[in-house]
Amino acid sequence: MADLRFDGRVVIVTGAGAGIGRTYALLFASRGAKVVVNDLGGGRHGDGSSSKAADNVVDEIRRTGGIAVPNYNSVTDGEQLVKSALDNFGRIDILVNNAGILRDKSFAKLSDQDWDLVHQVHLKGSFKTTQAAFPHMKKQGFGRIIMTASNSGLYGNFGQANYSAAKLALVGLAKTIAIEGAKSNVFCNVIVPTAASRLTEDILPPDIFNELKPEFIAPVVAYLCHESCPENGSMIEAAAGWAGKCTIVRSNGALLRSSMNDGVTIEKVKENWGKITDMTDAKSLRAIEEATGALIESLDAIRDPENQEAQANDELFEFNEKDAILYALAVGATLSDQRQLKFLYENHEDFAILPTFFIIPALQACLSSDLISRALPKKDIDLTNILHGEQYIEILGDVPTDGQLSQKLEVVEVLDKSSGAAIVINIDSIDRNNNVVVRNQIVTFAVGAGNFGGQRNGTKAVPCLNKPSRKPDVSVTQKTSIDQAALYRLVGDRNPLHIDPNVSVLAGYETPILHGLCTLGFSARLVLSAFAGHDASLFKALKARFTKPVVPGQTLRVDMWQEGNRIHFETVVVENNAVVISGAYVDLKSVKMPAAANKESGAALRSDAIFEFISDQVKADPNKAKSVGGLFLYKITKDGKEAKQWTMDLKNAKVYQGAPEGKPSTTLTISDDDFLLLAEGKLQPQQAFMKGKLKITGNIMLAQKLAPLLKTNAKL
Repeated sequence: MADLRFDGRVVIVTGAGAGIGRTYALLFASRGAKVVVNDLGGGRHGDGSSSKAADNVVDEIRRTGGIAVPNYNSVTDGEQLVKSALDNFGRIDILVNNAGILRDKSFAKLSDQDWDLVHQVHLKGSFKTTQAAFPHMKKQGFGRIIMTASNSGLYGNFGQANYSAAKLALVGLAKTIAIEGAKSNVFCNVIVPTAASRLTEDILPPDIFNELKPEFIAPVVAYLCHESCPENGSMIEAAAGWAGKCTIVRSNGALLRSSMNDGVTIEKVKENWGKITDMTDAKSLRAIEEATGALIESLDAIRDPENQEAQANDELFEFNEKDAILYALAVGATLSDQRQLKFLYENHEDFAILPTFFIIPALQACLSSDLISRALPKKDIDLTNILHGEQYIEILGDVPTDGQLSQKLEVVEVLDKSSGAAIVINIDSIDRNNNVVVRNQIVTFAVGAGNFGGQRNGTKAVPCLNKPSRKPDVSVTQKTSIDQAALYRLVGDRNPLHIDPNVSVLAGYETPILHGLCTLGFSARLVLSAFAGHDASLFKALKARFTKPVVPGQTLRVDMWQEGNRIHFETVVVENNAVVISGAYVDLKSVKMPAAANKESGAALRSDAIFEFISDQVKADPNKAKSVGGLFLYKITKDGKEAKQWTMDLKNAKVYQGAPEGKPSTTLTISDDDFLLLAEGKLQPQQAFMKGKLKITGNIMLAQKLAPLLKTNAKL
């Protein structure tokens, strides 16, 4: 593994004149960083001052070829400290808040001065120095900040009420800075060290003191400050060559009232105290939103007391036409194609629900159950590392368009995949007549839960299948909306990863990503359009594997291969050619395609992106489109044959793939390649017309008004 370097980085280490701070400074300098060595030079009780401590460390760094300058400011003079870095090196990249003092006394004898001095150095000093550095880090798009806590802060310690209070306060400060800085790539973490230093030299026994070398902790801090480290808002404990992550956990607790009209009594608290304090299935909460969400769920449970008992025994899912229509909109159904009206209008004579809607009750049942955590072979796995890997759904009976379904869940297999555990869960959806009408299978992957000695390959999971080794029979593209994830959240998956930029950055994504099941809904709907004529009743089953995320606003292309009634498909993001769904297929009861070439299908063309762009322009300024007016039909050719049709209905400000509804004002025929040149301005319309590359029938004069709409940017 290559050395992790800090060349070009500027580091401030406070309290760096001795002990662990000195070790931090030396390590950063040895790896190429320019270091500001800050130390007031006082004693461990905060008395006195001297420049000697900082000077000695700077001299030590320079003798070995490193770059460093001293700083003698108090950490409460944060602006001056950061100014020292800017004046000498022009920037500040890393800040290690390490300075500290002790004023140990029993709580009863603790004076105001003892309290104030400790808080001034530890808490206010870290606050002032970080606040001075923070805007510079945000502006440059990089920053790493370390707060130094203590086991005294996490667990308390006799005689250190002032010190432990300040140290735990730094945890809260760090977590808030982590949230506010994440979007700008400014991360803040907490180190909880146990090291030999000026503060502990006559407190710890000599044999233990000698093992707590600062050199064992400094590499942990250095890695937390490296650009390759994704950690943010975490507490890392380190001592004697060991390191581990600390977190705050909460029990599942207990409801202390059964309805909104009930009160809470002391006796009720006593009766439930065992549940309140039972830490058997305690959970780690990543953010305050999760704590608030759990509270809302508890309130929802007591708002509906009649349903509470049923919810305790069965995972009930209630739905109606509104839910089905919202889902259809969330997965891209549109009135620009009147054949999809059946999914969007409850009074349509053929009103139907998209089959993938019935994945939702299965997923919600899994999320609200502790089935996954109980199935994990390693119980200490963070549930945030549980990934939705594969999905299978099969329609077994007549599914109602409204009503309720109860879910029966069963873990049928847990496989050891070394890097994690694959958990196979079957979920049967049962109607009011006790008939199983839908069967889902969800394969989740628990990162880090592998190597438990289990079998690697199983027999229970419905397998994914490789796509045929030939060009797709049909390809269909559709652009997702920038608001797609915001809309899909309303069908039931409120994970902030898909809406909150701060959360997505913490998860390693530059922007919020689209729900995988939303991408799957798009894909299944487009398969139904191409091979089932939008007839949901022909759907039998679907299997898919999720491989990569989609960003809202990207264009999806679904490549399809027909093998009898089985339609293999693969979903690709057009903008980066990334495969996002693989090994997938839809089984149909029968195939129903128009006698002529399916107007919505056909191999993906370069001109598709142009029409998507025009569609966006028309939506953004419908009045401009209506000022042109007219109903235009574009016939796009490939290799001399008509490959696709696009309609530009500028009377109604609509652009869609397929033939127009009514007689077109003007019909234009052009090849895929020439249309791209036309849009880029590399081919003039008149020149194309004169050379026979562009054929126009109908109102030729009206076609001249199209020029502003056809102009696109260089990216296309």
